[in-house]
Amino acid sequence: MKILLPYNCTLGKGFNDPRVVGGIEKFCHSIHQSFDDVIVLDINEPKDFNKSTELIKKTALEHDVDIVICNWIQASFAGAKIVDIPFPMLVICHENSSMLSTLAKFYRLQESGHSIYLVSEYQKTKYDMMAKRTNAKLVHLSSTSVYGKQTDLVDETCEKKYLKPQSPYAKIKIIEENILKKNTKLIRYNTFRFGTIAGVSKGIRFHTAVNSFCLNAAIGEKIKVYKTALHQYRPYLSLTDAFKLFKFCIENDFFENDIYNVVSNNFTVNQIINKIKKLKKGIKIAYVNSAIMNQLSYHVDKKKLSKRGLFLDSSLDRDIANTLNLFKNIK
Repeated sequence: MKILLPYNCTLGKGFNDPRVVGGIEKFCHSIHQSFDDVIVLDINEPKDFNKSTELIKKTALEHDVDIVICNWIQASFAGAKIVDIPFPMLVICHENSSMLSTLAKFYRLQESGHSIYLVSEYQKTKYDMMAKRTNAKLVHLSSTSVYGKQTDLVDETCEKKYLKPQSPYAKIKIIEENILKKNTKLIRYNTFRFGTIAGVSKGIRFHTAVNSFCLNAAIGEKIKVYKTALHQYRPYLSLTDAFKLFKFCIENDFFENDIYNVVSNNFTVNQIINKIKKLKKGIKIAYVNSAIMNQLSYHVDKKKLSKRGLFLDSSLDRDIANTLNLFKNIK
């Protein structure tokens, strides 16, 4: 196998230097020592990511390599061009908390057939020590969107092979969950798959269904509804119930290295529209015939969390009323 190994050999450190430290450096060093046909490409990517990426692509084509092993910095900052490289790529990166936000940048690489290798054996000593010293605990927020389209009531026992994420966001959430599953000795956590948030907060956003519909109704704009999605079920979570969860975790030391659905109730788009109609007269609906991007319907079970003593049943009607009330002075 012919391997291209781009590497930042700054500060006088090269592959033959036994003093090389750090997870990515150790991994690259082991690759160089383990394979005979390794082309080492000395780059200094912090100066110009685009140039280094072009150099990687050019060198790989010239030598007709089988695979490129690239570090996460190159992939993250020059990902758009790396995606176009026409041969397999292995992206290596540290498996730590900062990875959760960085992974989204690698989604296009995965979609293009490239792979991501999470370095777990190396350079996690300091994270181990920090977690053990502080008895680290984590409330990991995932999403019920990991289930995708389901025909039956779905719960946390749904096997990985039956998860059907429809968006980059949902796929990244699954990756995050898997990272935590590999680190059960490092940290105490629970993964909570949240339904779509509804309700009023200081940082309220209006891109989700309930809040978006309420905003349009309050200011007199038409509520755009996809006909094909009118009777699709989705799980919703009141902010009130989300706060209950956080309080429950703290008061009960609720960190079991497990997964829980966090849902107030499941409703169809049509049911939500009817709830808004009861509180706001004369709203206008614009039905769209084209298919919605995330064409899916799923009903999420919440019994597992109830069995642990937390019952979530806050009223979506109240959340709708409170959201509409934000705009009561708008004429």
